[in-house]
Amino acid sequence: MLLLGRATRLSRYVTNLDKAYTATARFGAVSDTLDAEGEIIDLDAPLPSEEAIRDALPTFTGDLLQVPPMTSALKRGGVRLYDLHRRGISVQREARPVTVHSLGLAGLDPAEQTATFEISCSSGTYVRTLINDLATSLGSGAYLTALRRTSVGHLTVNDAPPPQNLSPETLHNHIIQSLKVVAHLPEVEVSAEVGCGLVCHGGRIGRCRVDGSYRVMCGGEMLAVYRDDEGGGRAEVVLCAE
Repeated sequence: MLLLGRATRLSRYVTNLDKAYTATARFGAVSDTLDAEGEIIDLDAPLPSEEAIRDALPTFTGDLLQVPPMTSALKRGGVRLYDLHRRGISVQREARPVTVHSLGLAGLDPAEQTATFEISCSSGTYVRTLINDLATSLGSGAYLTALRRTSVGHLTVNDAPPPQNLSPETLHNHIIQSLKVVAHLPEVEVSAEVGCGLVCHGGRIGRCRVDGSYRVMCGGEMLAVYRDDEGGGRAEVVLCAE
């Protein structure tokens, strides 16, 4: 999803949503980047059986502690880990809590020694680490050869047309409205007087007693995203014209 104009301000409400992926991994080898872009070392280990893989999946489902890979974008001392990795530097990383809602085996290809998985997980989960940990537990190793994100929260890959289907004449047909982007946020309706007089100028409104951020609506139009604090409703993002 690509956010444009005022809608770019809504990215904070999307990036931390749960994600879903389709991932393919080659077993019997490891990569220093945990994907096909790194240095590959063949372990001369066979592809685990379907039964063995399925039996191991529950261990890697639920609340887990996961060590981020050195090729992640996390910072250590103000430097991205992947930049340290490129310089041949490896540092200790603390395990972080993540949640894998579901981890399923979608298929095996013994000829290519690959397995394909369907994964639903919390934001911040490293799929390549998850699959590597799974493979290690099976006495093998694995690295990702393909990874496709299929959903971010309520937004799915079905909302993303192939590039070849886009043209200047049809591009407008594929625009996702801002309201759909944050459809997961609670909705609060205000009057036209409050909407035009306060909300569109980012002014304070009365507390709406909603946990977290909420959409401020007026007559079917989303005006802004607000959040309650001790002083009332406070604007986080204003979308309507002042």
